Amino acid sequence: MRRILQAVIFLFCTTAVLPVGSGVASGAQGAGEADLARQVLAETNLARTAPQRYANYLREFRKRFVGKAYRVPGTFNMVMTSEGTKALDEAVRYLARQRPVPALSWSPGLAEAADDLVREQTASGETGHGDAGGIKGRIEDHGSWTSTIGENISYGPDTARMVVMGLIIDDGVRNRGHRKNIFNRAFATAGAACGPHPVYRTICVMDFAGGFKER
Repeated sequence: MRRILQAVIFLFCTTAVLPVGSGVASGAQGAGEADLARQVLAETNLARTAPQRYANYLREFRKRFVGKAYRVPGTFNMVMTSEGTKALDEAVRYLARQRPVPALSWSPGLAEAADDLVREQTASGETGHGDAGGIKGRIEDHGSWTSTIGENISYGPDTARMVVMGLIIDDGVRNRGHRKNIFNRAFATAGAACGPHPVYRTICVMDFAGGFKER
């Protein structure tokens, strides 16, 4: 029986983020954004296949915290979190006991479904999983899926490491749904897309499936 996993959003709310100017393009991903999308999948696969190794990246990241805020790598910008190091420490414990799961294959069709949402929100400045039909409708516009589907959305981070660490830490998300999606063994394939966002500067969308056949 097919089922749709709860789609979840990761909002990186930072006091340093400023709105992008109105000249942001609303077309398809640029070369740099396409590279970032591929890097996000590669980083996700690193976490899936070597969770104990990945825990070390979180331990190192913890040093950037001052209270509930942390400094963004390479900048003087501080980001205020909801839970501070509590969520990070929980994520480290999770990774320490997490068994490796197989790497996800890249799906062009799922990447196109993710890009549909990126382009829509680049133009609108909105957040969330889109209009009626949401993730299921967007994915089925590009092919047929099997077993299960899911979606993660990151707003703010502009490097693959920060995107994936943030989703694994899952600050402020009670059920840690992003983390569950990343380590879900039922997912075998995924696609990603990234682009500019007029409020949060960067949006990255990952769509997952147990299997996917492009049209």
